[in-house]
Amino acid sequence: MHQPSIAAALTAALAALPSAQAAMYTKSSPVVQLNARNFDSLITNSNYTSIVEFYAPWCGHCQNLKPAYEKAAKNLDGLAKVAAIDCDDDANKPICGAHGIQGFPTLKTFRPGKKAGKPVVEDYRGQRTASGITDEVVNKINNHVAKLTDKDLDAFLEKSGPKALLFTEKGTTSALLRSIAIDFLDVIKVGQIRSKETAAVERFGIEKFPSLVLIPGSEDTEPVVYGGELKKASMVDFLKQAGEPNPDPAPAKGKGNKAKAKPKAEPAPEPEESPESSTASSTAEDAAPTVIPIQSISSDDMLHENCLQKKSHTCVLAFTPEGSADGEKAIESLSKLNTKYIRGQHHVFPFFALPDSVDMSSTLRTSLELGADVELIAFNARRGWFKQFQGKDYTVEGIEAWIDAIRMGEGEKKKMPEGVLAVKVSEESQAEKSSSEETKATDPEPEIETEAPEEEIVHEEL
Repeated sequence: MHQPSIAAALTAALAALPSAQAAMYTKSSPVVQLNARNFDSLITNSNYTSIVEFYAPWCGHCQNLKPAYEKAAKNLDGLAKVAAIDCDDDANKPICGAHGIQGFPTLKTFRPGKKAGKPVVEDYRGQRTASGITDEVVNKINNHVAKLTDKDLDAFLEKSGPKALLFTEKGTTSALLRSIAIDFLDVIKVGQIRSKETAAVERFGIEKFPSLVLIPGSEDTEPVVYGGELKKASMVDFLKQAGEPNPDPAPAKGKGNKAKAKPKAEPAPEPEESPESSTASSTAEDAAPTVIPIQSISSDDMLHENCLQKKSHTCVLAFTPEGSADGEKAIESLSKLNTKYIRGQHHVFPFFALPDSVDMSSTLRTSLELGADVELIAFNARRGWFKQFQGKDYTVEGIEAWIDAIRMGEGEKKKMPEGVLAVKVSEESQAEKSSSEETKATDPEPEIETEAPEEEIVHEEL
């Protein structure tokens, strides 16, 4: 009499079996889906620390772990990998067997070792909670960040290739900075300097902590200060000016990721719209004008305060006679680039138009032996050099290639003639003070928020 009910139960169980054995993590899950084909490229050969769940879809404990595991994956997004492999799939059983899996779920961490393709594999024995998994994985992220002091900064800067420096009040190295160093491993050298290293802080003119500085080329290349949000994606976009991050999964032998990129004269990563197209179209959400014009120097004092003080960093001056078509084209291109850099949150040195009506314009033309009606000159008063734009290609592309070459430390620089900086020496300290106060009040460039605690910076959403 009980056979029909038993049969019905078996039928129901069999009917439910396919859905029970379906993939536990969907394509929209933040957990990386692994299989026999991609396990080595995504985990074994990766530069990133990973945690892998070896599971079976029918396992009740695996189902119970799923919410916490997916939350840990969201916490660790951009910092490390949270992945899973179905050991009930026949194709994956050799992988699970090779790692000695005997029960489900089994969690193992994979940390890149000294030899490529030979990760350090350890059983995870911590709490099966999102915070427990997150903390354990963060602790296992490799650290390729050099901790620097005033004493050893020069040796770091003398190394070839681009460098990035984080000036911070913290002594520990954040997970965020460690992950960025992994992104750019063998492409950009990453260092960290504490605020107490006063010589380094003064050398780079750091006023706020944390501050990220990119040195795109050699030691004497003009540094670029990051002015955007302290978020992983934005910081990576900023650093792409000096080289592309490593691909993941890595190409075979890892040859494709060591760009060491002294990039060609490529523009900084594009903002939401290109400068060329910004004049042709605009969206309803654009509250700002389509093109943000460069400032025009209106007096000798303004010129001195912005470009010709002894501590002034690089600035670009466009010498433009009134009514010059080439001058108007150069200013239009510089304004488009100005718009691109501000909207893309790439802190590049400032651009100014210098009309002939400003008295010191003719003095500079004579001192620098400038012969053309329109001249584009990059000044660095602090280091005592200037660089002249060659030719008459005043297009956005032509001028940006010249600016990129300056940032990369490429091309000839000329020594600034004596006397150019000898302007009202007795008033210089007061002018510097006024300039500093005015800059803080009117600078349109985005600045790093100082109120956010570093925990938010280093762990993003952790």
